[in-house]
Amino acid sequence: MKLDVRNWDNKVVGSIELPQEVFSYPARPHLVYEVVKAYLAGLRSGTHATKTRSMVSGGGKKPWKQKGTGRSRHGSIRSPLWRHGATTFGPQPRSYAAKVNIKAKKNALKSVLSERLAGGQLHVLDSLDLDSNRTKEFMARLAKLGLAGEKVLLVDSVENLNLMLATRNRRELDTADALHVHVYQVMEARQVVFSRRALAQLSEVLSS
Repeated sequence: MKLDVRNWDNKVVGSIELPQEVFSYPARPHLVYEVVKAYLAGLRSGTHATKTRSMVSGGGKKPWKQKGTGRSRHGSIRSPLWRHGATTFGPQPRSYAAKVNIKAKKNALKSVLSERLAGGQLHVLDSLDLDSNRTKEFMARLAKLGLAGEKVLLVDSVENLNLMLATRNRRELDTADALHVHVYQVMEARQVVFSRRALAQLSEVLSS
C-alpha cells in the first residue's frame, strides 16, 4: 500500500509504503470507545468533596433533651436533616484513572488511522519543518494544501518548535509527537497530516 508524499506547495515529491497490518486494520468502534473513555477519565482532577458529619463545625451539644419537649428527637444541629448540616454520601476526592493495556491502545489507534486513510483524510508531507513560527504564514501554507478551515492534527517530532508556536493560538489546529499521538487527538481532527519521518516512526511502533 503506497501513499503520495507532498511538499508545502502540494506537489507530489515521492511516495511512502504503508504497512498493511497498520493501515488496513478493521474498524473496532467499541475498543476505540474504551480507550477514549479511559483517556478522558484520566484528565479528571477528582478533587470534588463535600463535608461529612465529622467535618462540619459545631453540633457537639444535643439541641434539646430527648423527651418531654414535644419536638422530634435530635442529637446534633449538624445532622444531614438540618440546614447547614452535613452531606450524606457526598462525593469525596478520588482518582478516575482507568487501566487500558498497551495492545488495546495500539489496536485502537490502528483502527482510527485506517479509517482516516480510507476516507482520504490522512496526508503525508516530505517535511513539516518551518522557517518561521508566524501563524499567518503557516495558515497560507495550509491553504495551499487545501486544508484551510479544517480541524487538522499535525504529527511530527516534539523538537519541531516552530510548528508548535505557529499553531498554538489556533483552536482548529493541534500538534502531536509521533511517539505520543493519542486516539482521541486523531478522532477530534478532521484531517491528519504526518511528516514522512513521523509516519515511519509511528508505523514501526504500531507494527511491533
